[in-house]
Amino acid sequence: MDDGAPTIEVSLEMLRLAAAAGTTDIVATPHSNGEFEYQPALIDERIAELTRLTGGVPRIHRGCDLHLSFDNISAAIEDPSKFAIAGGRYVLVECSDLHISGSMDKVLDRLMSVDLVPIITHPERNPILQKETAKLVSWVDLGCLVQVTALSVLGGFGKRAGTTAHALLAQGLVHVIASDAHDPEHRHPKLDEAFASVSLQYGQDVAKMLFVDNPGKIIRGQYVSAERWQQAETRKWWEFWRSNER
Repeated sequence: MDDGAPTIEVSLEMLRLAAAAGTTDIVATPHSNGEFEYQPALIDERIAELTRLTGGVPRIHRGCDLHLSFDNISAAIEDPSKFAIAGGRYVLVECSDLHISGSMDKVLDRLMSVDLVPIITHPERNPILQKETAKLVSWVDLGCLVQVTALSVLGGFGKRAGTTAHALLAQGLVHVIASDAHDPEHRHPKLDEAFASVSLQYGQDVAKMLFVDNPGKIIRGQYVSAERWQQAETRKWWEFWRSNER
């Protein structure tokens, strides 16, 4: 439908890989931008066909990677469910790599006024946001969520994206880690390696929140807190031994 899977066979292979890696739910997010037209009815048809062929494993939900153009913002305000994940209250929004308007706060606030919660996608790969992470802080303070790409966490998008992703994680500014998969090999849908890496570096509770709990709540349209989280402090082995001595 855009620059993702070119054929149904590739889509099926991606779904097989995702299921094998432990994924239970996938949000299909074709772009809506100047290059690609967003076609909800056609997306629903394709999802139904894939669901029939896979037996519904993993489950597929409709979403959109929404470029924040004037037309898209107007369309989202007029029909909030059109671009939302599973027709609910969360919408993925993509910032331009070339320019971020000074009125971005107002745009995001306008979306939230119609009960749409913006999820800022892959800011760690955006050359502007890599240098100006303070913008993300202000958007999170507004109530927006932040999603980073699993391959960025693993270094698959280069040093700058990886460094930014971990800086955001260290500040508790990440709410979801997703595959942003486009193909079965280079931008694959497997999340198990990233889950293991985040568990090791930030703790299993954090990994579960970012890969399981928050994504599940988003799909179901449930509340996800935008507040910055804190990593549980890892105790040194001798502290654990002393506490058990008492």
